[in-house]
Amino acid sequence: MRGYKILSGVLFAALLATITLTASAQQSSGNTDAAPQMSADARVKSDEEADKKAAEWVTSLNLSDKQKAQAVTSVIATHLKTIRDWNNEHPYTTVPAGINPATGTPLNTMDRQIIAISAMPKSVHENLMNGLRQNLTEPQVEAVLDKYTIGKVAFTLNGYKSIVPNLTAEEEKVILDNLKQAREQAVDFKNMKQISAIFEIYKTKNEQYLNAHGRNWHEMFKAYTDAVKAKKAAAKQAAKASQ
Repeated sequence: MRGYKILSGVLFAALLATITLTASAQQSSGNTDAAPQMSADARVKSDEEADKKAAEWVTSLNLSDKQKAQAVTSVIATHLKTIRDWNNEHPYTTVPAGINPATGTPLNTMDRQIIAISAMPKSVHENLMNGLRQNLTEPQVEAVLDKYTIGKVAFTLNGYKSIVPNLTAEEEKVILDNLKQAREQAVDFKNMKQISAIFEIYKTKNEQYLNAHGRNWHEMFKAYTDAVKAKKAAAKQAAKASQ
């Protein structure tokens, strides 16, 4: 359950300042390193796709209040378009190449991309969450966030349940809380690689929590993968014997 190694907390704060200053300097000099602007036709098509996706997500909530449904659809569509535009206008190249101060390893493309996107104004996220909570119950809000992240909270939690023997109620609560934090943060990112990278931050927190409370994540994960391999080998052997 490992993936991208992403900077966290304090390191993000320092680098977010860098990306803001870099973007301002590039705009002043007329060299933004940004991706080419969308054509008018491409923007219209992209906007239509965002509107359609927002409408489908809201339809799945089965809201009886049409006014609320329209309001939520507008909030979601606006957010989808905003994060699209921010991604397009702030490529990873706006973050200077350098090293991760925590590890000494070079920042990879995903590190730099996450930093660039994380510099998005907080109001973008607040507008989404406030708009959802003004019109929806908390379970409905969570259902929308799950749409953004294609159900990664439940999927990842099930992974922990399979890997960690006799997962306690307290362990599950801590893990689930971290995954929900990952989900809410991830809705401000554009694609699944970025979303998965955000989840990796919180999966690492979960593994650190388990290790600090008497578990050994490395041993549990190895035992799980060994069991999966053994099961596949046994099934393959059984199929061969039946031929």
